[in-house]
Amino acid sequence: MSTAKLTAAVVQASSVLLDTPATVERALGLMAEAARQGAQLVVFPEAFIGGYPKGADFHIYLGARTPQGRAEYKHYHDAAVTVDGPEMAQLAEACARHQMYAVFGIIEREGGTLYCTAVYLGPQGRVIGKHRKLMPTALERLVWGFGDGSTLQAVDTPWGRLGAVICWENYMPALRLAMYQQRVTIYCAPTADDRDSWQSTMQHIALEGRCFVLSACQHLRRKDFPSERMNNRLPEAPDTVLMRGGSSIHDPLGKLLAGPVFGEDALLTAELDLSIIPGAQMDFDPVGHYARPDVFSLHVNTAPQRAVQLGEQ
Repeated sequence: MSTAKLTAAVVQASSVLLDTPATVERALGLMAEAARQGAQLVVFPEAFIGGYPKGADFHIYLGARTPQGRAEYKHYHDAAVTVDGPEMAQLAEACARHQMYAVFGIIEREGGTLYCTAVYLGPQGRVIGKHRKLMPTALERLVWGFGDGSTLQAVDTPWGRLGAVICWENYMPALRLAMYQQRVTIYCAPTADDRDSWQSTMQHIALEGRCFVLSACQHLRRKDFPSERMNNRLPEAPDTVLMRGGSSIHDPLGKLLAGPVFGEDALLTAELDLSIIPGAQMDFDPVGHYARPDVFSLHVNTAPQRAVQLGEQ
């Protein structure tokens, strides 16, 4: 690692659901504020661009769909973005302007399929990588596609490798091990899980991976949800909290450096001293001296999975 310390920021704020231009403007403002606080890396929550439609069901039930549900999905599909589209270009340009790295949770559109994706942006002013959520949870599977192993690749930064694992993917031991094998030093966990129990998961991953863990969750209220365009089964009162945050930063020995914060918008910052990682690994390295490859092994298929393969056999 060429640089030992950095200032990292974690965003706890809401999307403007179904209004992607307004959400991008909000993100640009938060990036500028993070830069004013000295941040060289900023992490946004799961599905920040494109939105996490908490409480929506798209009128889906076993054996049937409805015209209203299809119309609501169309609104959601239209709010999604492409990795090479103008929205990500704006955010990448902001990274160049502020000389920062950013990890954004987005709803990525490819054809008729949406993916829950984490995108890496660099100070060069471009997208430097992405990770598609491998396993959407519960009803998410009816509106988001499944990622594959081709997007498990972490990216290089001056502070070591930067990786992202989205929400309940963090409960997949094999996926975590695949990230540790890449020697990730900064492990980002954009999420929609605002429960108290999430904190123990983040602390565990920091200890298990001997890495810094940055978790970002939205603070989303009912008034941020356009009920006239999308069904929502949660209470109608405007101040009803749909997602209460809980963003946090842990160091490689599980120490809490920032957060968790609940029930309000927040921009958490912390100084990360990467030089402490070797000392933390002295007694535990999950893919090194504490591994037992003679007993356990993991195979990771990193090939892109295509529905149609073109070319000669």
